[in-house]
Parts: sequence; structure tokens; C-alpha cells
Amino acid sequence: MKLHEYQAKQLLTSVGIPIPRGAIAKTPPEAAKAYDELKRQCRGGTGFVCNVKAQLHAGGRGKAGGVLVAASAEEAAAQAATLLGRRLVTKQTGPEGLPVSAVLLDERLAVQCELYLALTIDRFHAQPVLLASRRGGVDIEEVAAAEPSAIIREPVDIAAGVPEATLSRIADTFRCAGEQAVVCGEIVRALWKLAESHDASLVELNPLVITEEDQLAALDAKVTLDDNALFRHPELAAMRDESQEHPLELKAGRIGISYVGLEGTIGCLVNGAGLAMATNDIIKLSGGEPANFLDVGGGANVEQVTNAFAIILADARVKAVLVNIFGGIMRCDWIAQGLLNATQQLEVKVPIVVRLQGTNVEEGRRLLTQAKRLNVISVDELAAAARRVVELTRAV
Repeated sequence: MKLHEYQAKQLLTSVGIPIPRGAIAKTPPEAAKAYDELKRQCRGGTGFVCNVKAQLHAGGRGKAGGVLVAASAEEAAAQAATLLGRRLVTKQTGPEGLPVSAVLLDERLAVQCELYLALTIDRFHAQPVLLASRRGGVDIEEVAAAEPSAIIREPVDIAAGVPEATLSRIADTFRCAGEQAVVCGEIVRALWKLAESHDASLVELNPLVITEEDQLAALDAKVTLDDNALFRHPELAAMRDESQEHPLELKAGRIGISYVGLEGTIGCLVNGAGLAMATNDIIKLSGGEPANFLDVGGGANVEQVTNAFAIILADARVKAVLVNIFGGIMRCDWIAQGLLNATQQLEVKVPIVVRLQGTNVEEGRRLLTQAKRLNVISVDELAAAARRVVELTRAV
């Protein structure tokens, strides 16, 4: 589960990581009031300037016009009105963009250096890892791609925490010395504390800056929480903003189906995460583009299968569907009956390629064969099924 920047900064404050003063606003009048309050807190005189930042679950806001500047309460209200209620399109949102329902006003700090600091999960080595770079800011993705050595990686032992040697290497990377190195170490340890105590899979400070007064502060922050641990953190679960989530992913999650929307035209219904990934891969290898990752689960029933088809067919980009089922716990006749139910409830206009193997496979095939109204093509081998569904999408 992703958090908005202002929510992430609340967590940073709770563990002692310094951030700029800021206030959230959801209406233009609230933005004007927030500007006046910030000006008072910062003891800003004539010409006090603050940022007005769109809050959404995607990066690239600055380059997309989602970070504006205000030099008066009236201008803060006007800038908020420009952002609130629109869908902001960035390089990370896709063409549909994401809605902006809040803006964060924060003080502008005079910066001498932008750094990058993050803690995430290294899934190849099954452990947390700290990432740090002297070259932080909006182009960190390009830095990572073009010059990976510019970002150091420091693994973290879950039991031992962050050792002094790691703190020293990160401080050296940031070219911090003396008291500044001490503060840097405190921030790194606080980052680990936040991630560990809140079950976060990502805590990112980008940029973490050194101001012209030689102070460290997190100008922006991104936090992603482990959905599977939210039962331990009801106060964090309450921060969820469903307006920022893919509607079909949200619906699937509520009924216990693993679904991720993609950009292609071939809908996929598969049982098992590994088989689902392999199915997406073989579609790509056959020249097609999957429209989704969908794992209906090993023990799904007819109702869940019906719901899964409804989710797939709700995507207007889908031109054909590939059903790939290996029946172990899952029974092939349940898949067939779910497909029949879905076509009775929905207006199915796309062809469906079905590859069934395993438990009750003959009964499943019999059910589909008897349903004359269905545009169903049965294929025994996965590679052949993938090639067939790609051909069908090209024919549409």
C-alpha cells in the first residue's frame, strides 16, 4: 500500500527525520490558510515563497506540472485550484493519470546538494538493503540506469540492524563529516526503525538535501507498506487512498483475486502465480501483449472464477482471453462452469482460448463443448494456445 508524500512525512517526523515545515490542503481556502500559517512558522517576511505540491501515488510530478510555487495566500489558493480536482499525468501514471484531491504546501529550502537515500527489500538475497547516492533528485532513475555504480548498496541484517561501518560508508558517499556525519547516521538508523516498525517494503528520501546552512532534511518522501502486514497496523490501513488505485485491481483485491492491470490486449486467467507469470512470458514470446496478471488461486470456486472473468472483460482493451489452468487443487470443471456463468451474466464478444490440464479435465472440456454459444477454442499445449490467442487479437 502506497502513502501520499504528506502521510510519509508524518511517519518520518515520528522517528525524528527532519523535514521542511508543511501543511496539507484539500480546498483553495485551506491552501490560503496554510500559506499564512507557514509564513508565520517560518517567520517569513514580504516575499515568503512555498511549494504547492499535488499529492498522488506516482513520481515525476515536477516535470508534469504538479509542483507549483506561491508567494502569497491568494496565489496559494489559485495554485491549489489549478491542481485540485484534475487528473495529473506523469511518466509513472500512464495516460489516464491520477486524481489530485489534496496538495501539500511546504517551505522552500535553499539547497546546496541533493542526495538519495532509501531502504527497500532485496528479493534476490531475501534481506533489506540500503541504497545511497550523492546524485539524488528527479533524475535518479536515469542515474541508476546509466551509472549504477553511483548508487551504493548496503545490506541490513534484520537481527543486528544497521552497523557503524554502514553508517560510515553512507556518510562518506554523501561527503558528510563531523557533526553532519553524526546526523546522517541518525537519519539512516531512523529510516531502518521506520521500515522495521511499520512493515514497509520501501522508504525513500529523494531528495535528502544538505541545505545552505549545512543541515540535512528530507524534501520528498515515498513509503510503501506491505499489504500482508496491515492487520498489525490499523492506523496505517486507515491512510489508504483508494482513488489512487486501479479500479479493477481494487475490486479484485476485495474478493481475494490477485490482479495487476497491464497495457496489452490479451486477458489472462490462470491459477497459480508462477504459472501466471509463465503465461504472460509466453504471450510476449509469441508476439502478443498481456492485458493483466491474474491468479485466481489454487482453491478458487465457481463464483471466484466468474468474478475473475468479469474483471478481465471489464477492461475495454481486451480483444481475446487466454485461460490456462493446471488442475491440482483447482478443478477444471469449476473453471468451465465459471466461464459459462460469466458468459450468461456478461455480454462476451471476444474469443476465448482455453488450455485445461489436470483434475476433472474431461468434464471441463465436455461442459465447454456443449456450450455452443461460446466462442471458445480448446488447445492442449500452452505454446500453441499462446500463438492462437495472439493470432486472434491480430484478426480483430
